[in-house]
Amino acid sequence: MTASFLVTSPANASHGLAVQRTPSAPFGIGVARCTFVDHTRNLLNYSTTPTSVLSNERKLVTEIRYPTRSVAGEPNPINGAVPVAKIGGYPMIVFAHGYDVTPETFAPLLDAWVRAGFVVAAPFFPDENRFAVAAQHGANTEDDIRNEPADMTFVTRAILQASAGQSSGCPVANGLVNASELGLAGHSDGATAVALLAYARGDNLQGVSYASLRAGLNYRAIVVMSGEEDGTQSYAVPASQPAFLNIQSAADQCNPIRNGVKLYNDIVQSNKWFLELHFAHHLPPFDGVDAPAYRVVASTSTRFFRITLQGATLERGLVAYGNQNPPVAEMFNGEPGPSLSRAPKLSVFCGPN
Repeated sequence: MTASFLVTSPANASHGLAVQRTPSAPFGIGVARCTFVDHTRNLLNYSTTPTSVLSNERKLVTEIRYPTRSVAGEPNPINGAVPVAKIGGYPMIVFAHGYDVTPETFAPLLDAWVRAGFVVAAPFFPDENRFAVAAQHGANTEDDIRNEPADMTFVTRAILQASAGQSSGCPVANGLVNASELGLAGHSDGATAVALLAYARGDNLQGVSYASLRAGLNYRAIVVMSGEEDGTQSYAVPASQPAFLNIQSAADQCNPIRNGVKLYNDIVQSNKWFLELHFAHHLPPFDGVDAPAYRVVASTSTRFFRITLQGATLERGLVAYGNQNPPVAEMFNGEPGPSLSRAPKLSVFCGPN
């Protein structure tokens, strides 16, 4: 891996850390951006026929959200805030956004994780974020999903290097992350990319196996939100058997629930959960617009990460959090998952929903 780093976070973000031996939630939220450049892979231009090379490098602007001291009356993230340092670093969730959006679309959910004591690293995918889609004049860039698993592992390794003091290119990350406590989460296309990285048996577009991409990275928890399998791949549980949470709505017209159930059933292990939302649409449970569904998603996913990455023992089990509002959602653990016999028959539509 050859990397260069361009920091766009404040220069003083890594100085004067507010050290706490045992930090406690809820935290405030700091936010910074670092840019990591992979010189080994191309950025593609999907607006040409055939697809052409737009650049000989992939520039991955990455938004990093991290715990800071909570400030009364300040619920919003603070640019360049001083992190609350934790001996050994915080667990990190690498988040993958979907098509024609950005990580900021999911700010309410990402902030909920940070308040609970996680670092969240969210790259802007260079062909699928909304600015890139607009720049390619509305061309369908979704085939770039197969490049995104390598984007996620590149960003993960770059941040871990910066956290370990092996790179000065992203000072906010210095000492911030525990390399043994890593999670993956994604929505829609980003969820499909996460599932590829975590479970696919085959190779990416460069002929590198997904297993090789994730080798040496201790991804212990996987959250797939409204995602599906790539039809060119087969899926299986890696030897590490990371905990798996699949979140899917039965009323999702963009990604029908049968896709989520197939992925869930193909991951044969006991430490897996399926959170079925009954009436929510594709995006609103995850960007906060559908408040009841969002509350279940935020609460359940936060508890999932606390159990799997922080080693928390909760008074109520994870299933209880998923079942906290039965009219909204139902939680399944292990086998079997949701039955498709009761799934509504919906036409597929991925517009605003």
